[in-house]
Amino acid sequence: VQLVESGGGLVQPGGSLRLSCAASGSIFGIVAMGWYRQAPGKQRELVAAITSGGSTNYADSVKARFTISRDSAKNTVYLEMNSLKPEDTAVYYCNCQAFGRDYWGQGTQVTVSS
Repeated sequence: VQLVESGGGLVQPGGSLRLSCAASGSIFGIVAMGWYRQAPGKQRELVAAITSGGSTNYADSVKARFTISRDSAKNTVYLEMNSLKPEDTAVYYCNCQAFGRDYWGQGTQVTVSS
């Protein structure tokens, strides 16, 4: 499985961004996809995830601000990020779980700053 992210960038506090993650390869084996982030000096953490059945899960810090969704026809998962805060600054990684292991994208930088 290959994952390619896009959509990161620089945004002011209170702004919005949408990240995209396109999956290719043996996608029939994917059971869940999600987004993680890693800020400098911190551990990588789960931001949001969505299962093949459509169930979603969010970190408490992003609930009501971020929304994960998927377009099955395009094999793409999205992360809509609203009301962004400086503490959301991090490299965001797309993840999927398939065939009993994790797959990762290359990461996309999100910087929230005035």
